[in-house]
Formats: sequence, structure tokens, C-alpha cells
Amino acid sequence: MNAKAPSCSIILPVLREASLVNDVIDHLRGLENNNETEIIVVDGDPEGTTLTAITRDNVIKLGSPRGRGRQMNAGAREAKGKILLFLHADTELPLNALRLIAAAMKDKRYVAGAFDLGIRSERLIFRLIESAASLRSRATRIPFGDQAIFVRKDYFEKIGGYKDIPIMEDVEIMKRIKKRGDTILIVRQRVHTSSRRWEKEGILRCTLRNWLLQVLYLVGVSPHRFSKLYGHKQ
Repeated sequence: MNAKAPSCSIILPVLREASLVNDVIDHLRGLENNNETEIIVVDGDPEGTTLTAITRDNVIKLGSPRGRGRQMNAGAREAKGKILLFLHADTELPLNALRLIAAAMKDKRYVAGAFDLGIRSERLIFRLIESAASLRSRATRIPFGDQAIFVRKDYFEKIGGYKDIPIMEDVEIMKRIKKRGDTILIVRQRVHTSSRRWEKEGILRCTLRNWLLQVLYLVGVSPHRFSKLYGHKQ
């Protein structure tokens, strides 16, 4: 007898995340309603250092050429769930995330969605960044990858998945969905992503750089031309 297909596939594109990957898997196993999910870790390191570090069972481990879009597409091809959840390794979901996603996808108006952004830090400046991010994503309906994007698998396949670009693959697919006239839901509950990039690079510098990249992309500059500004690291 065949095992029941999972309702949701959680796809983690990783690169040199050996130190935290098992904690991420434990967190996902602790989510409410996790009995019908599968976890797919896709490593962009040719040496597979993150995959080698995984000690937990029942995890699908894949290697892929580096690039978040490529890695997420590789995970999606292996996924058996009707819903695909693309999760950055340093983004933590709320405990009821799977229930919220399932409820959202029962509404046929929505083909994809994401959560409001939270940042794991007590510093006040991050509350301002969170508020700005929420206002932006609600106004534009174009969430970023660190907001835990989810999408119906059959729809994802129909539109051709993520583009093979070095950066802005999350913005590109959301813009493409909007251009088709389809609807993206922004769930009001927050995910919480790490503040490590802001802390390492400087909050003002990192924020201004992110805004600059968004503007460059929106005015038509190719991501291949400005990806080095981001450091092109997952």
C-alpha cells in the first residue's frame, strides 16, 4: 500500500548552513500539523557540507548547482506535496504556519502567499524595518523570499518555476504571478528571520543596499549586472 502523499513540501535551499540545519529541521518537526509534510534540503555546495551535517531522519537530501532559484526548482521537482513552501534556513516559521497555509490554500482565489516579516532582534530599528517591509509587501503584493513564500505546486509548474537568475528570483516570480492577474495572499502572522546580515554589514548600509537593488531591478537592470552588490550568498 502506498504511503499517503504529503500535503505540503518544505524546501530549504542551503549553502554552508551545517551549523544550524539540524536545529531548523527540529523546528519544522515541532510545527503544528506537521504529520503531512516533507522536508527537502537542497545544498548548493558541491561538497555537500550541509547535507553531510544532517543527522535527522526522514529528510530528503539533494545536491544542486549553486543559486537559490536553481536549488528551489530542484527541490520542487522532487516534491510530492500539493503545496510548496520555500523557506530560507535562517527564517523561523510561527508554530501554526502549516495550518495557516492550508487554510489559505483552501481559498481558490489565492495561488501563492507569504507571511509578514519579523526580524529576530530586540533592537528598535528592526521594528521599523519590519513595519516598512509589511507596508511594502501589502501595497505591492510582492513578498520577498525571507517571508516564506508558498505556492500551489501545479500552479508553480504551470508558470515554469523560478527563473535562473543570480538574485531577485523571489521578486521576479511574484511579479510574474501578478502580471498574470492571479492573487497573492500576505498572511498577517510574522515569520522571524535572522538579523545576521544586517548586523554583519551594518544596518543602514544593508538596508540602503537592499533598496537600491530593488530599484535597479524594477527599472529593468539585469540581476546578472548587480548581483555582486548583494554578495550573492544565500
